[in-house]
Amino acid sequence: MTNAQINAKFLAVIAPATRRDILTAIANHYGIDNAAAYAEVTDAEAEHLLDYLTGSVRTATHFLMRSCRLSA
Repeated sequence: MTNAQINAKFLAVIAPATRRDILTAIANHYGIDNAAAYAEVTDAEAEHLLDYLTGSVRTATHFLMRSCRLSA
């Protein structure tokens, strides 16, 4: 599975509020909106979702991805 597929699958299975929080963190970091953040992390050449995050949001996302069996 590619990073884009993993990212999209993860974002599809989590709660909408959590998805919004993750995309908002990415959008704020890169100075873009949430739709552009989603497009970036699901693009064919996307990095792993955690590579777009920092701080406590990254840590929380890592544990959530592990619980969904989508991260090592």
